[in-house]
Amino acid sequence: MAVVEELLRSEGEGAISFGNHKLEKKAKLEDFECGGDLLKVKTYKTMTKLEKNGMFVYESVPGTSVNDFKETQDGINFNVEGDEDAQITIGLQDETEYEVFINNESIGKMSTNLGGKLNLSVELAGAGEVNVRVAK
Repeated sequence: MAVVEELLRSEGEGAISFGNHKLEKKAKLEDFECGGDLLKVKTYKTMTKLEKNGMFVYESVPGTSVNDFKETQDGINFNVEGDEDAQITIGLQDETEYEVFINNESIGKMSTNLGGKLNLSVELAGAGEVNVRVAK
């Protein structure tokens, strides 16, 4: 998997790829239209953040590169890469329970908070690409 040189791009079947964890300086792309939504990404080596129509969708500390990020009614699926282990926050439905899978292995059920945010840690150092799936 490679970083997303253009910061944000559309993929097939409603998926997107975004982020560049190799950048030394902050970069952002605003008003990227995809599927009728306006997306905004900010990214560099210490943080990657995605918003859709002004609402929070994804944030990682440190920065990550995300490929094939796809939202459905039942959750989110994406592939992530980074140089270091990352703390990832995902915007989902408020106070809802989800099962989280890392490389198709369940790490258990987690609930979102009142604001719909779900926090998880992903071991990325030396791992290459890691698949994350969050399902109701």
